[in-house]
Order: sequence, then C-alpha cells, then structure tokens
Amino acid sequence: MAKYIVKRILMGFLTAFLVATLTFFIMNLVPGGPFLSEKAITPQAQAAMEAKFGMDKPLFQQYLTYMGDLVHGNLGMSIKKRGRTVNQIIAEKFPTSARLGGLAILFALGVGVPLGSIAAFRRGKLADNIIIVFATAGIAIPSFLSSTLLMYIFSVKLKLLPSLGLKTAASYIMPVFALALYPASYISRLMRSSMLDVIGQDYMRTAKAKGVSTFKSIFKHALRNAILPVVTYVGPLVAYLMTGSFIIEKIFTIPGLGHEFVGAITSRDYPMIMGTTIFLAVFVIIMNVIVDIVYAFIDPRIKLK
Repeated sequence: MAKYIVKRILMGFLTAFLVATLTFFIMNLVPGGPFLSEKAITPQAQAAMEAKFGMDKPLFQQYLTYMGDLVHGNLGMSIKKRGRTVNQIIAEKFPTSARLGGLAILFALGVGVPLGSIAAFRRGKLADNIIIVFATAGIAIPSFLSSTLLMYIFSVKLKLLPSLGLKTAASYIMPVFALALYPASYISRLMRSSMLDVIGQDYMRTAKAKGVSTFKSIFKHALRNAILPVVTYVGPLVAYLMTGSFIIEKIFTIPGLGHEFVGAITSRDYPMIMGTTIFLAVFVIIMNVIVDIVYAFIDPRIKLK
C-alpha cells in the first residue's frame, strides 16, 4: 500500500503542475488585464503597476517566476486586495467554506444514502416512486434557482430565516440545503442503483435463505458493498463543497473562498485566480487518494498496488 500511496502522490504533483500550467497560460490568453478596470489610469501608472507585479516581463519568464514561488508555497500577492497575500486570503476564507461544505456533506449523505436504500428495497412501490421524483427534481433544479426560491419563501414572505451571511445557526439552513440538494439527490439515485445490483447477488439470497434478519442483511452485507460508488463520488464532492460553492456563496453573501474566487475572476486578480484554482486542484487530488485508501478498508477484495 505504501508504494501505491507514493505513486499516487507523485501523480498528484504532476496533475497539480499541469493544472497550474494550463490555468496560467489560458488566463493570460484572455483579452484585457487586471488594471483596465481602474478609473482614469494613465499609461505610466499602468506600466508602474505591471512592473510592480512582474507583468511587464515576457510571459514565459512570468511563468517560471510563478512556478518557482509556487514550489516554495508562495501563491503571490493579490492585485486587488492591496497588501494581502493569496495565502492569507485562502487561510482566512477557507474555514467559512469548510464549515458550510462540511454541513452540506453530512446532510447529503444523511439524506441520500437512506433514501436510496429505501427506494431500492421498495422498488416499484409508492415510496420508490416518490423518492425518484424528488431526486430527479433535485438534480434538475439549478442551485441558483433553489437558492432564490428559498430566500423568497423563508426570508421575504415568511421572514423566518436570515438571507445574508452566516452570523447565526439559523443562517446556515438555507445555504446548506441549497448546497446539498443536488448531491443528496444524486447520491440517492446512485445508492438506489447500486443497492438494486447488490440485493440481486447470490450471497444476499443465501443470507436470506439462512434466516438472516433484513436489518442485518442490509447493514452488514448490502450497504457495505452498495456504498462503494457513493464513496467514489463523495471524494471530489468533499473537495468541491469544502472549498466553497461559488454560486451559493455569492447569492447568500457568504464571505467564503468561493465568493473570493468569483470576485477574482470579475476583477482579473490573476494571483487570486491561480491560487484558488491550484488550492482546489490539490484538495481534489488529496481526496481522491484518501478515497482509494478507504476503498481497501470497505472492500477487502480491492488491493492497492
């Protein structure tokens, strides 16, 4: 297993390198620049700003300088947030996104796995049909629409929940639900499909013939094998949700990493765009390695080589 982990880590470094390289050059291919939005900026002032951030040098030289700093963990200075480094911004904003994403993950798993299992064991019955309808709707409805509907109903009309920020426990309810709606719906459909395949296996019929209780057969035999596809999906999902959902944070004005990323794109804050993209890529790589290791513990038949 150690050899496999080392191999995956090396592949992770290669993936992060490719992500950083592609992001850097694609970002610089887009017309415009970070200083064009400045009001009444003179050519001399723009040249001075470009020189300050090293943007007056040839593109490939800029790339080498950035990658050299990246190796040492330096993501650079933010262009728009003067006097602050990208490392500082990520360290400040990530905990907010992590709390929101962590709650969304717990909600998605806590709802999706049981609903998918119930739908599988009640296949073709009313409970199965109701779960399928709600899961399909949850997948089809975009997050910006569900967020807007929640705000309109519970904040504007009923005035029950706050619509901005995360200052109280109640303020987490709408963004967590909006963020977890799609993954919970997808997990329920994924779990249903996987569970249907598992309960049709010979060992499940053998367990039933031996008189094993339904509860024990579900949680000891069926669930352990049926949950493998869900584990695969949860790996990148954790990285995505915990680094911040861009749309949700923007709609609910949550000061998280996703909100900063959207602001960096609109203001052409190149170091911030690069930093958040690389941070997300590394997080996804780490979660995928963890998922592969967890696989071996869930299913002993899987050997990591």
